[in-house]
Amino acid sequence: MKKIFTLFTLLLIFSHMAIAQSSISVEPFKLGTFRINNNDFLGIVLRDEFIVDLNMAQQFIKTGYGFDTPNDMRSLIERYEHGLKDIIYEIVRIVVKEDMIEKSSLEFIYHVSEVNTLAPIMPGKMLNAAVNFYSHVEEANTPEAQRLAAERRRASRGIPYLFLKPIEGAVIGQGDSVIIPWGRDRIDWEVELAIVIGKTAKYVSATDATDYIFGYMVSLDISDRGGRPPNSRPGSDWFIGKGHDTFAPIGPWIVPKEFYGDPMERLEQVLEIDGEIMQRAGPGDMIHSIYELIEYGSSVITLYPGDVINNGTSGGTGAGTYLRGETRYLQPGQVIEASIDGIGTLILPVEGESEPPKRTGSYLPPVSSYTN
Repeated sequence: MKKIFTLFTLLLIFSHMAIAQSSISVEPFKLGTFRINNNDFLGIVLRDEFIVDLNMAQQFIKTGYGFDTPNDMRSLIERYEHGLKDIIYEIVRIVVKEDMIEKSSLEFIYHVSEVNTLAPIMPGKMLNAAVNFYSHVEEANTPEAQRLAAERRRASRGIPYLFLKPIEGAVIGQGDSVIIPWGRDRIDWEVELAIVIGKTAKYVSATDATDYIFGYMVSLDISDRGGRPPNSRPGSDWFIGKGHDTFAPIGPWIVPKEFYGDPMERLEQVLEIDGEIMQRAGPGDMIHSIYELIEYGSSVITLYPGDVINNGTSGGTGAGTYLRGETRYLQPGQVIEASIDGIGTLILPVEGESEPPKRTGSYLPPVSSYTN
């Protein structure tokens, strides 16, 4: 068991150093939620390799500065610009300056291999952009039809299309399995950028939208292309198409916006299945910018700290023929790797669901069988 390293020394360090202003440079970090020995904690991620337990690190300055530790990521985000950001910056500076990440005796610093990396946040709500990349417009059509459809969309972009994605049950994190629902065989992948909202936003203009962003994650919009079950009302069904358990992977952590830059300049989102690249796209392919998505979303419903907007996906989905000229869908035993440069990589195995009990939703008979 690790021993707590020089508590007295750290107290002295913090007692002689005022909390620095966030404008002063600091080594870039990320923030996440982790588990070790069945205990969950918020962590500062350094160099994508080391995890600093924020709760334990903050104990060394709690008496001097009177900050209670946030108990979840949404609380952290709410308090980030109200003093907590400066404390986290100072923790990072001291950890780096004192070379603490190289000292294995420290109880509050772990190697990423020692912890379970959970979904960074359980969002209050999650909005996803539908068909927000030109390469995804009519992707299942012929190449010529795809080209013409994209040209029409460029000439008239219209307004974004956003839909709600379920949260609890659907949200999973690093290493969790994407489950193919029983009886469904057209389960698709969509890598996306997740924009994490940092403060309450209502009727926010695209020009001001960056002020309301906390940071960014990798996300996937796992999708069921199989349509509604037999003998049911015809038409599209976004609940079935987007709402199964495990269909909203996010992570592996959150990059605060100050360490990422402008996604509309640097974004590169990539998805691989068993090492084969299926999707690769940048911001030039996006129909509506992330700032326009925030503008539109906040015009319909108030966005709160910890809410998430996903930017949409590009061509290369399983149902499309844009890249490969054929359709493919997820299969049990495959491994998904979804990456965004500057954020990280989500690695997710794929499993098939066990057969559920009879007389459940998967086996619903025609309505006529219920009538007398």
